[in-house]
Parts: sequence; C-alpha cells; structure tokens
Amino acid sequence: MSKTDTDTRLQVDLRQTPGGVVGYDALPDHRIKLHTGGPVAGACRLHSFLYTRGDLDILPAGISDVWHEEAPSTSVVVRMPPSLLSRTADEMGLPPERAVLDQRHQFRDARIEHVAWALDAERRAGFPNGRLYTDSLGTALAVQLLAGQEAAAGTASAQGLTRPQLRRVTEYIEAHLDGDLSLAALAGVAGLSASHLKTQFKRSIGLPVHEYVVHRRVDRARGLLLRSEMPASLVALESGFSHQSHMARCMRRVLGVTPGEVRRAG
Repeated sequence: MSKTDTDTRLQVDLRQTPGGVVGYDALPDHRIKLHTGGPVAGACRLHSFLYTRGDLDILPAGISDVWHEEAPSTSVVVRMPPSLLSRTADEMGLPPERAVLDQRHQFRDARIEHVAWALDAERRAGFPNGRLYTDSLGTALAVQLLAGQEAAAGTASAQGLTRPQLRRVTEYIEAHLDGDLSLAALAGVAGLSASHLKTQFKRSIGLPVHEYVVHRRVDRARGLLLRSEMPASLVALESGFSHQSHMARCMRRVLGVTPGEVRRAG
C-alpha cells in the first residue's frame, strides 16, 4: 500500500481467484482491475467473455459485482479514493459532477494499463521510490481515467439516463432492495415518466430495470450467504425475495449455482 496523504492514498493489491464465482463487494473506493494472468473464460449476467492479459475493469465506489470464471485468475486491483479523482478533476478545471466513474468491463486503454503496470511493479518491489513517485502515478492514473471517461461516454447521455439520474435511481434501488420497489417510485426518483424510465434505464445499463433489481438482489444474497450464518430463508427476505425458493431460482439463473453451493464456497 502506498503512504500518500490519508484521503488520497492508493492501495495496490494482487488478487488471485481459484475459478468459479468471483465477487467484488461494494467499497468506498474506486477500483481499477488489471488482468495480469493467462487467458480466462467466463460469463456474467450480460455475456460470455475471455479475459486476456491487459484487460481492464472499473468498479466505481459503492458498486459491487459478481461473475463466473472457468479457471484460476490473477489480477492487480488498484483502489483509488474518490477524493483523489475529485482533486484531479478540480486541477484539470472540470466541474465537480465530472469527477465520477462509470462501471466498465473488459476494455483496453494503453495509457491506463501503462500506469497500472507501473504501480504493480512498484508494489512488487516494496514501494522503494517513496511517496512522491506513487503520488505521481496516482495522479497520472486519475487524469487518464477522467480522459477515458469522457471518451467512453461520447453521446451515451443522449441515449440513456444522465449520470445523476442513473446514480439517483441505482442508489434508491440499493437503499430499498429488501422492499417492494415500484416502477412509479423509480420514475419519480429519475424525474421521468414510467415508460421513459424503462426505455432510458435499459439503454444505460443494458438490462430492463426489473432484471437489474433481480441481479442486485442475487448479489446481496450472495454476500449474506458468504459473510454470515443467517438462515437461507432469512437471507431471501433480507435480499428482497418473496421466499427461499424464489431466491434459489433467481440465483441459479443469474449465477448458475444454488444458495447452498455459494455458502459452501465461502
């Protein structure tokens, strides 16, 4: 771990997974994941994939994710406090609302990759170059993330929800995941009609809103099964499912495994 100022320090870790269900819990930091091992096939809720060396993922602060991989996998994960991204955006003359990251999977960016490899080399050497070097790499990474964010966004905002709208809706979903969510309530949060929300949400996320909620409930249930001794019937209710069988059906469809298999994997 680097030792920069408390609110802007980076953390660089090696993560090795044995294959099977791979999960990332929500954290207060942004995470940039660099695949460093050999090719690994897998699948998530949207599509099948083949990770190759140099592939990147971005998991924004507060976002969790889960997918399945068919073999052991090795990645470097860089944790970046949002304060570092905000400070860098301010220094670049960008408005505060631009200091956000969108979730992205399996993309290539030579500049981001270059900084991530440099951070990994520094980690493997035990951070011999001190604070200034790691601070410089962190700032360089933040600059490239902000630049890549703008390039990736392109005209996306005209095709779906705006970033603030999407953030409000997804935060509302997370806060009320164990309740009886309604399309009307979500539309009110976004400031749209229900029909417009359905269309714009799918354009932004790639899933219908109801399917997105199912995936988020499955992910919460997975976390509870792994981290607690809570009975599966209570896990189902805490995650917003109507009963244990409902949770099992959805988990098998989304993850390809049963609740029992998830718990045994922990």
